[in-house]
Amino acid sequence: MFPNFFGNADVANQLGQMAEQGRIPQTMLLSGPEGVGKATLARRFAAALLGSERKIEADDLSLEENAGTIVDREKWTAEKRNEDPLLFSTHPDFVTFPPDGPMRQLSIPQMRALRERAQYQPLHGKRRVFLIDHIDRANEQAANSLLKTLEEPPPHLIILMTAENPYDLLATIRSRAVMFQMAPLTEAEMAAYVKSRGLIDPERRIALAAGSPGAAYALDLEEYSQQRAAMVTLLEAACGVAPFSAWAKISESLAARRQERLEQLLKVLGFLLEDILLMQHGAAGIRNRDIDRELRALASRVSFQWLRSASEMSSQLLQLVKRNIQKNIALDAFVAEMRRI
Repeated sequence: MFPNFFGNADVANQLGQMAEQGRIPQTMLLSGPEGVGKATLARRFAAALLGSERKIEADDLSLEENAGTIVDREKWTAEKRNEDPLLFSTHPDFVTFPPDGPMRQLSIPQMRALRERAQYQPLHGKRRVFLIDHIDRANEQAANSLLKTLEEPPPHLIILMTAENPYDLLATIRSRAVMFQMAPLTEAEMAAYVKSRGLIDPERRIALAAGSPGAAYALDLEEYSQQRAAMVTLLEAACGVAPFSAWAKISESLAARRQERLEQLLKVLGFLLEDILLMQHGAAGIRNRDIDRELRALASRVSFQWLRSASEMSSQLLQLVKRNIQKNIALDAFVAEMRRI
């Protein structure tokens, strides 16, 4: 039903059967780890309903042109973005609403635009399909605005939503959606995906992606290595293996690189903390296998309590991303607090 879609065959088969039988819930939620294929499957499902797969795939947010549009809008003022809500609609009956702005959030103007466009009749066929990507990035006001459409959707409208964790959503949104949980791909499935794409350094990509084909495809190995080296130094300084001055040099360089996003650095930090915990317990699934020596040195130095505190503080900093905190100040605070612990 969905050729060249890798992994989560049970979810794909359920959606395929729905498309064939024409018995389709009006609101569906695909949840699972980032990059596991939620939006890709949503587009394939929409193409099965509407046809014109080429036009629908043109709205893939990972495509260079679309990604460039999203990055360019970060430089706009909030007022300008609100006047021109972000959406993609190469196919007239398929509309994608992605996160927008420096904080990559779904906005109230976007949800208002969705409610307005929901009333339009299909240009072709009997249905329109809306994809709300990362609905978990809608603030409470935007989510409440969406509820007005979910409560009484027009009969021609199918709403597909994606989220990493469905329990980050309002209970009222979850209760109105049929939910499908998607899981990370197996190593065999990842190997097949990476081979089909002809990606370089496949073994390292498979390890770092941890079952996420989207991550394997999008991963810039050179950039990731630089970010990881910075976060390893941060952890070494935070647990006392290295002096604070070793981190201070990195902090200064990060402050000068405006394109370096705190959210991405914290994600890399989270991967390292997870790897250290797995290594301490002799468990499988370590992502950063190519820096085994550095990980073992850290694993021998820190306790489970320290790792838990580091993870909690990382999560707190991630919440501060929404307040546009300066990345070097946030990470300096992390090192200082963890050294104290």
